[in-house]
Amino acid sequence: MTDVVQDRKAGRPRLTDVAEIAGVSMKTVSNVINGYQHVAPRTRERVLAAVEEVGYRPNLSARNLARGRSGVIALVVPQLEMPYFSALAGRVIERAEARGWFVLIHETGGVLAAERAALEGSFPQRIDGLIVSARRLSVDDLQVRKDHTPLVLLGEHGYGEAAHHVAIDNVAAARTAVDHLLGLGCRRVAMIGGDPDDTGDPRMRGYVEALEHAGIGVDRNLMRRITTNSGEEGERATRDLLAQAAEPPDGVFAVTDWVALGAIRALHLAGLHVPGDVAVVGFDDIPYGRAVTPSLTTISPDRTAIAELALGMLEAQLSGGTLADPVDQNVPFHLVVRESTAGIGSAPGESQEPVA
Repeated sequence: MTDVVQDRKAGRPRLTDVAEIAGVSMKTVSNVINGYQHVAPRTRERVLAAVEEVGYRPNLSARNLARGRSGVIALVVPQLEMPYFSALAGRVIERAEARGWFVLIHETGGVLAAERAALEGSFPQRIDGLIVSARRLSVDDLQVRKDHTPLVLLGEHGYGEAAHHVAIDNVAAARTAVDHLLGLGCRRVAMIGGDPDDTGDPRMRGYVEALEHAGIGVDRNLMRRITTNSGEEGERATRDLLAQAAEPPDGVFAVTDWVALGAIRALHLAGLHVPGDVAVVGFDDIPYGRAVTPSLTTISPDRTAIAELALGMLEAQLSGGTLADPVDQNVPFHLVVRESTAGIGSAPGESQEPVA
């Protein structure tokens, strides 16, 4: 332990202590701590090692006050009780903490009025940035927005040049899920949560593209709408399909894992075995999908990458960096093969490589 550290044992380490140990100026230390990019990698490593050695922790409140910021960002989601959003929130909190940011979490229930209110900064305290996972917002809502708080949108629908947006390629992901079912020999693949009249739904587009590429006609009778993202709706829609179809499907693609779990229940109650009679693929890779029987094959988005990219976009906007113009960017996903399809051609736990 250095003499500087010994001298500071009785008190709180200071910026000057870090600068002395690292052999750099206080300005350089400040640049490293504040995340500025124009610092040589070796210098940055030396400063960070000194920070760790003396146990220096910046006074975030004072730093934010000096910058005219609150140090708080808001994460806006439809429902935190949904496993996908709670897992996403965990990744955002983790990555935001590394930047010295506190995350305020707000629910909209997927209601348009609540999403619009969030866009206009209707929060009980000042925030520096917004990450919004929206279900109802349109480009028009963004174009009339009056609040100028830095904003990043998440979710399956893009917004063109109206806002920064982070997602996976939902069309490609849905196509990957259906291709997997087709590769197992399924030919009557149903989509639970697909609306044949909603041509803007990217997951439905991926479903249709996969079938057409395989030379299989799209049967509207094998598509069922849902009113909410829930297991109950997945069960109801699947039960309705089984009651009306001339013969049951041999594969099911569900728009979310929650819906897929409901679909599996309906199939079991109808006396159909998963995956022996019907193979099932979900979407989102929620934790419950790993613990049910059969465990659920699913599309797994890279939530850490989503969180990191969204926070990086906010950071660039706050610093006046290179993201002045809206950016629409995809992060990787991969197909995780588990028991709901693995019994008919693959081994449990098999996973394909990530897809950008």
